[in-house]
Amino acid sequence: MASERITLTVAGPDGDREVGLSSPNRVLWPELGITKREYADYMLAVSDPFLRANGHRPISLERFPDTVEGERFFSKNPPKGAPDFVGQVVCTYNSGRRHPQVVLDEAAALVWAVQMNTVVFHPWASLAQNTDNPVELRIDLDPQPGTDFGDAAEVAPALRDILAEAGLTAFLKTSGNRGLHVFCPIEPTHEFLDVRHAVIAAARELERRLPERVTTNWWKEERGERVFVDFNQANRDRTMAGAYSARALPAATVATPITWDELDAGVDPGSFTVRTVPQRLADVADPWADLQAAPGRIDTLLEWWQRDLDAGLGELPFPPEFPKMPGEPPRVQPSRARHPED
Repeated sequence: MASERITLTVAGPDGDREVGLSSPNRVLWPELGITKREYADYMLAVSDPFLRANGHRPISLERFPDTVEGERFFSKNPPKGAPDFVGQVVCTYNSGRRHPQVVLDEAAALVWAVQMNTVVFHPWASLAQNTDNPVELRIDLDPQPGTDFGDAAEVAPALRDILAEAGLTAFLKTSGNRGLHVFCPIEPTHEFLDVRHAVIAAARELERRLPERVTTNWWKEERGERVFVDFNQANRDRTMAGAYSARALPAATVATPITWDELDAGVDPGSFTVRTVPQRLADVADPWADLQAAPGRIDTLLEWWQRDLDAGLGELPFPPEFPKMPGEPPRVQPSRARHPED
């Protein structure tokens, strides 16, 4: 028997488009009964702020053939047969490989992505017009075991102050889970490795000021009960859930832009879900509406990076799938490292 299929009419810059949605009643979030159709409706409801934050750039699609509790896989290449309103751009990866990556530029493309069983959207920090140079400096505040969102919320204002000292304006969003993401709009004058070094410089400064609460240690065994500043999220082809993307978690939480005042007031990240965020946008609008209005520069942070290099602080480890990078320390956790006296 053929699966049920409906057609949604989606307005766009080139007029209405008809987008098919198969199995619209298939449940994606079992605990809440949220269906594929409901998620498509959600994506249409948030399409304007979603595209403002995530459109016109390479994006990876995290797809779930069944429910969010089941199998998942990532799509980067545009699938065969993708409609012409789904864009693509050729990207260079750390390995030196080049291949096309999906680009989403209009609401119909978001519905198409849901039709392809996408739940989580992972945008690059750079735009399709220049994939090598980020337009955002992204910092992931990741609470470690024994800490939680409240701990990340307590250290975020200190990070904001550090970034302000470096001439950058910090914006916030929840991760949709336990962490916080801090974004700074930047001019696309430097490539990913430079931006990573700028993030490390800011992270080290934060760690110096809050050593009992913040860590830049890459190895989990060395982090303790502190908030980890995940500098490796600044690398090329390393992404986090985009603004207004749902997460594949039982409560259907959403990675949601918030204001600093909301953070100070004790915001509950669990309150932002597929079913609540559209009304939130109607009530308070998009805190990131002007995110790209006045991009800053990372020159000061790069000066701090060089200052730390001169003081003997070197490169930090890269993710395991990356090629060995210049100046990188050994990729072995400290407890397994061989020492000269061994």
